Amino acid sequence: MSTESFAPGPGRERELRTALGAFASGVTVVTCRGPDGPLGFTANSFTSVSLDPPLVLWCPAILSPRHDAFVAAPDFAIHVLAVSQLDISQRFAERADDFNGLDWSESASGVPRIAGCLTRLDCRHFAAHGAGDHTIVIGQVEQVTHTPGAPLLFALGAYGRLTGTV
Repeated sequence: MSTESFAPGPGRERELRTALGAFASGVTVVTCRGPDGPLGFTANSFTSVSLDPPLVLWCPAILSPRHDAFVAAPDFAIHVLAVSQLDISQRFAERADDFNGLDWSESASGVPRIAGCLTRLDCRHFAAHGAGDHTIVIGQVEQVTHTPGAPLLFALGAYGRLTGTV
């Protein structure tokens, strides 16, 4: 195995993506009420921003056909998936509107809430900022629902799980 150093740019997108993929992240599904019904979006570009006020962010790709609906949504929910919910991650990576057979309900504002997730953050749109080929969507957390459990992880282009502590 050799170490590679390079300047990112045209023609080096795959190498940059591989290098960034070494950072393990949790897997989330963001949901909102779209113009034609409930929508879901699998995202690992999620992080907390601030505790006071409670702010989180996620970043949808501008070229995604779901982008505009999510950036415009006044309310949305971020669901941190459990290791047992790989199928939900894959479902919303492929299709935004596939809630068939899924255990979910609507919030008072019409936002889909997926059952059984480790954490659900019910958010109100706080800000959105263009950033390259993505938009940074910041939400103010209005309600938190949390259940202890093992999170679904994503790193090096594959799903995984924690196997123990270091």
